[in-house]
Amino acid sequence: MRTIMIATDFSERSDRALRRAALLARATGAQVHLVHVVDDDRPRRIVEHETGDARRLLHDLGHSLRSHDGIGCRTSVVLADPFAGITRAASEAGADLLVIGPHRRNLLRDAFAGTTAERVIRTASCPVLMANGPPVGPWRHLLLTTDLSEASHAALRRFADLKIGAGAARTVLHVFDAPALRLAMAGTLPEDARGAYLADQRAEAMGRLTGFLASAGLSDADPIVRRSGSPPAHEILAAAGEVGADLLVLSSVGKGRLARAILGSVAAQVLASASVDVLVVPPPDRDGS
Repeated sequence: MRTIMIATDFSERSDRALRRAALLARATGAQVHLVHVVDDDRPRRIVEHETGDARRLLHDLGHSLRSHDGIGCRTSVVLADPFAGITRAASEAGADLLVIGPHRRNLLRDAFAGTTAERVIRTASCPVLMANGPPVGPWRHLLLTTDLSEASHAALRRFADLKIGAGAARTVLHVFDAPALRLAMAGTLPEDARGAYLADQRAEAMGRLTGFLASAGLSDADPIVRRSGSPPAHEILAAAGEVGADLLVLSSVGKGRLARAILGSVAAQVLASASVDVLVVPPPDRDGS
């Protein structure tokens, strides 16, 4: 990893992203690129005033990173719509990772789909890390997700190429379906038959997952499977709590029903509810449009 971009609005939330990015930069030897976007759809006087203030603040932050943290740092101010400016800056800089702060927790959860953070995560061509947890040290336990597709395989390899989370425990989650239990007549099945069917489906899912991890070079990760009996976001968050994960990696980007949702409503739900860091790895062929 060579370049970590941090989108900052100079808030306390952005400071959390800055400190997490600094930890990653020191661990990987990457340089940091600080960017602030000034909304240019306002009167010229306001835009010019905010641009000047932003440049001064970025200068101070960059100086602190270089002198106190020993990290190479560049800064830039972009005049654009906040969402478009962040994604464009990341693309032009060739960022390997984009780090943003957590969204405002006092917003209604169903309004999150319209926020700048969620729009950036949907469309950025590089992995996006939302720094929710306190950046006090390296991550201790990573929870990665997969739908076992080729696209998910590529996303996990892309995550591995970032070379972050070294030394942390790793667990890989696959949420499997039990289609017979969704049928209208499922309620009439005897309890022992339901249990046997679910055990077979779970064993089959575990077998597929362990084979997938071997092919992806992740045999050292702990595999876990959960039935999709509740919304996928709930299963992901529940698994994260059970294993004590402090980083969630959403990497399921294939063509199935769950896969189509994972970078849409599921990711939005996880991001809105997670108290730990969340990394969303986009499809390898995403072009940012």
